[in-house]
Amino acid sequence: MRTVTVVGASLAGLYAARELRAQGFDGRLVIIGEEPHAPYDRPPLSKDFLTGRADEARLALTDPEETDGLDAEWLLGVRAHGLDARARTVLLGDGRTMATDGVVIATGASARRLPGDGLAGVHTLRTLDDARRLRGDLGRGTRRIVVIGGGFIGAETASSCATLGHSVTVVEAAPLPLVPQLGAELAAACAALHRRGGVELITGTGVAGLRGAGAVTGVELSDGRTLSADIVIVGIGATPNTAWLAGSTLVLHDGVLCDDGCATALPQVVAVGDVARVGGSRAEHWTSATEQPRVAVANLLAGRTTRTLRSVPYFWSDQYGSRIQFAGRRRDGDTVRITEGELTGGEATGGDTTEGDTTGSAPAGGGFLALYERDGRTTAVLSVDRPRAFMRARRALAAEEGRASAGAA
Repeated sequence: MRTVTVVGASLAGLYAARELRAQGFDGRLVIIGEEPHAPYDRPPLSKDFLTGRADEARLALTDPEETDGLDAEWLLGVRAHGLDARARTVLLGDGRTMATDGVVIATGASARRLPGDGLAGVHTLRTLDDARRLRGDLGRGTRRIVVIGGGFIGAETASSCATLGHSVTVVEAAPLPLVPQLGAELAAACAALHRRGGVELITGTGVAGLRGAGAVTGVELSDGRTLSADIVIVGIGATPNTAWLAGSTLVLHDGVLCDDGCATALPQVVAVGDVARVGGSRAEHWTSATEQPRVAVANLLAGRTTRTLRSVPYFWSDQYGSRIQFAGRRRDGDTVRITEGELTGGEATGGDTTEGDTTGSAPAGGGFLALYERDGRTTAVLSVDRPRAFMRARRALAAEEGRASAGAA
């Protein structure tokens, strides 16, 4: 293999490039990025960068010394237009073709949009340029802000806007934000952080449309209400960037379908990060983007799947001065047990509940640690402001899953 092309100058793409060199690939390495920026860290965009506590220099994932060490050709500000597997070429949006022996697909995902979001004052938050525009708008005096979507991006952005002194309302179509990830009871506990941060949370109501002529003036809800707004932030999820792969014979279904080793059905083509649907699931989390490349590159260089992923899913979110951390694979019906701290208005330390009890509980001052359990085994762990206890529980969960996998084998 003489040439490997990494399509996507993202976190996952950068980690793939690092792994290629670390695992002994000494051939030509090409990195293609649609954005004009060198790889940068996205999680701070909705937090420290938005509030002004971090500048663009602190977002950088590389420095000149590492860039030189990678000995890569960087094609930034260039969109990939297609993949011709038979001719072994990547087609570029500017008309060029890139001959290659191996391909790492790391094109990430794009923010979902709403009809009419071309109005001034309507934002998504996915890229550095998105964050620049939003930060500029937030600096023009106190604003009435409506955040559509109570997921991680929506909640973190709402938290940052509230910290800056703006009036913030979050609209979530589901009965509670984060129910698929956390389950109803603990989703209710985390939703209480919005109230603690002085943010209004409206749930169980969708958005019928945006109002305004030229610039946004309000958000019309499906129940007939209209919320006045100077700024609207749309955080309703992301769509994997796979359009450029149409016609490539790759299987595309909410991402690039891969086996458990990030290998696609095409020889010498692997996928990593937000765009990859690995072993039946697609994970839009920082940890997945950093763990997948090691396995993907090993399989790319081997020409077949020799290694598979065996990690425990993990994500975190910083909201309203609290850190939420989660690891594992929760399923409906799991029993929830609070092992440290307590939920005010909910169960105290050591209490067991079954998911579905949403009595309005909230994290107490010191936070809490909760275990999800099924058939005598821990399936997942959640903490709010208990990082040390969480890390112990996460290690124990990983060890338990490792023993279970070894027994199954």
